[in-house]
Amino acid sequence: MNIQRNQLQGAQFPNRAWWSRAGARVATAGLLLFSVFAPHSIAAGEISLAVAAAGWLVRTFASRTTGFRHTPFDLPIWLFFLWTILSSFLSVEPHISIAKIQSTCVIFLFYLTQAIATRRTAVLLVSLMILSGAAGTVYSLYDLLHGRGIVVESVAPESPLRAINVQPNDAIWRLDGQRVHSVADVDQVIRNSQANSSLTVSIISQGEHVERPGMIVTEEVKRRASPSGISGTKPSHRFRASGWTRHYETYSEILQILAQLALGLALAHLVNHGFNRWSRLAFVAAGLLALGLALTAMRTALIAFAIGVVVVSWRALRGRARLAVLAALSLLLIVGAFVVYQTRAHQALFLKDPSSSLRVQVAKVGVARIMLHPLFGHGMDAMHVHWNEWGFPGSDMLHLHSTPLQLAFDRGLPALFLWLWIVWLFWRTASRSEKRWRETGDTNRYGILLGATGALAGFLASSLVNYNLGDGEVALVFWWLLGIVVVLSANGESAAHPRSG
Repeated sequence: MNIQRNQLQGAQFPNRAWWSRAGARVATAGLLLFSVFAPHSIAAGEISLAVAAAGWLVRTFASRTTGFRHTPFDLPIWLFFLWTILSSFLSVEPHISIAKIQSTCVIFLFYLTQAIATRRTAVLLVSLMILSGAAGTVYSLYDLLHGRGIVVESVAPESPLRAINVQPNDAIWRLDGQRVHSVADVDQVIRNSQANSSLTVSIISQGEHVERPGMIVTEEVKRRASPSGISGTKPSHRFRASGWTRHYETYSEILQILAQLALGLALAHLVNHGFNRWSRLAFVAAGLLALGLALTAMRTALIAFAIGVVVVSWRALRGRARLAVLAALSLLLIVGAFVVYQTRAHQALFLKDPSSSLRVQVAKVGVARIMLHPLFGHGMDAMHVHWNEWGFPGSDMLHLHSTPLQLAFDRGLPALFLWLWIVWLFWRTASRSEKRWRETGDTNRYGILLGATGALAGFLASSLVNYNLGDGEVALVFWWLLGIVVVLSANGESAAHPRSG
């Protein structure tokens, strides 16, 4: 009977083993590509994940096994996802919140990673992402030395840029999504635009990146000798590094995570094997990533990184070694403070700039409104429609700049509880597994788990004053890392309790 059943299955799906192996290879290749592109481009990262998912589906149909693990994360993750759906349907603006549900599907990367990765590929995935992030720092250094865009020296009275409040000493570095390096480039983009179109101008003003939509291009403007009506000859060197990404906040959050992973690997090799080639390479990577983080001039990310470093060094080192790491950390913080002082607005280093005061005002309004809808929240992105109506100041900040506050505001207090449950399980799994593998000869596994404790500590510290879970690129890396931790925490190469398809 069993022989006949196997023959029937083989007839329905010939070469099942070959398709399973091919699907597994494609899935692994997709995750490898994701590790390369995740620190820099969400579009390339999502394409890579589509490749990984396609390979996984082929492998699943061929092998009749999903590869998913039964973990303690399943219950809170699915409750969190279902509560998000329920709160969206009960939203103040359901048509907006329901459309936003797709953004929460990033949690499926957790399952995809643990279904595809093995212990060996997990180490390779982490190493590739660390190298990719370090390469982004090298580019950031080049970008700062080379300069961005063109510093505006004067703006003619008839310039279309006056409508979006471009001032002398501002730097224009992108127009309609295209990077520009001179006044001639700006003029050419305007000439190539359709008449009566509205362009978005990317500006660096007092070190801050600002997107200003609404520059109208008319036929009259296009016919002028200089359509932009500006003058300038020099690029700006006063800006916050962002690598190949579009924004320094996203870049800093990802670098914080990768720097902790690199530091964990460096300290693990140092403790187990001394100051050898691998520990030196890991220290160099950690140093580059930390420098890139400092160049973003993100105050909160720097403090979060410091907290993570203290966690990692305290778990791995003793005595003078701890002091050496703390001394290096102090040096980095000094560099970071100097970058903030040189790059950002006046008094930003002392939290007396407009950005800091506005965040406090927004948080106060958000906290006051949470108890108006404590169970299911107001609905994701509903505040975009009612920002000023609900008492929020200004018009540029369209979220609360805090993951816990935003979850409670958007999805209700139960969603916040479920998120904290997931985070607590993450910490327990990573810290317990790091202790278990500390005394073994598997240094890479130990190092990544060690770094993951610091990455989580830094991520949580930053989340208090940044809505980092709402950043698609950062959220993908978070769920990817959680999947890596589950893979490395398990004994053996494959799932301990796989689910059959």
